[in-house]
Amino acid sequence: MMEETQVIRALLALAQASRLQVFRLLVVAGRAGLTPGHMAEQLGLPGATLSFHLKELAHAGLVSQERAGRNLIYRASFDQMNAVLAFLTANCCQGEECTVSAAPNRVC
Repeated sequence: MMEETQVIRALLALAQASRLQVFRLLVVAGRAGLTPGHMAEQLGLPGATLSFHLKELAHAGLVSQERAGRNLIYRASFDQMNAVLAFLTANCCQGEECTVSAAPNRVC
């Protein structure tokens, strides 16, 4: 089980618009990951700014990096993301199995 301080670090990292956009872009990319150049182009972020945000996400354990030749490939850490979600929902519904409908009832 994940420690509370790890969850707080992850949530703090995601509580900034650009970092959230970077993380979501990496989630969409899946296991293939993306290079910083591709992310900067997609998000319209300067390289130095993107580098700072990637460092913060890596410090929180939400992204990993791997060198592939001359390129760095960044990937979302799905294990860490799932651990954060598991921590947040560990005591959901007072220990009973939760039933979540695909389309919640809305009153308009």
